[in-house]
Amino acid sequence: MADFNAILEKTKAFSKKPPTEVYLEFYGLYKQIHEGDINIEKPADAEGAAKYDAWLGRKGLSVDAAKAAYIALYEKYNPIYG
Repeated sequence: MADFNAILEKTKAFSKKPPTEVYLEFYGLYKQIHEGDINIEKPADAEGAAKYDAWLGRKGLSVDAAKAAYIALYEKYNPIYG
């Protein structure tokens, strides 16, 4: 597996900003990796609710599986936004 921390930094340095739906894919995995299963109530605002849903969609994923999915997502989108 590629080094997750290196991929994380490369993702932050994309030369083009990904659209919201792509950002939310990365966000949900990032939260699952660093905080585990979602442990907050759904926010009322639209942005917070979208982030909540992205994280909720990764519920039950192990840290290793979430890292692998994050790396695969990076490999998918790097040619477009890198």
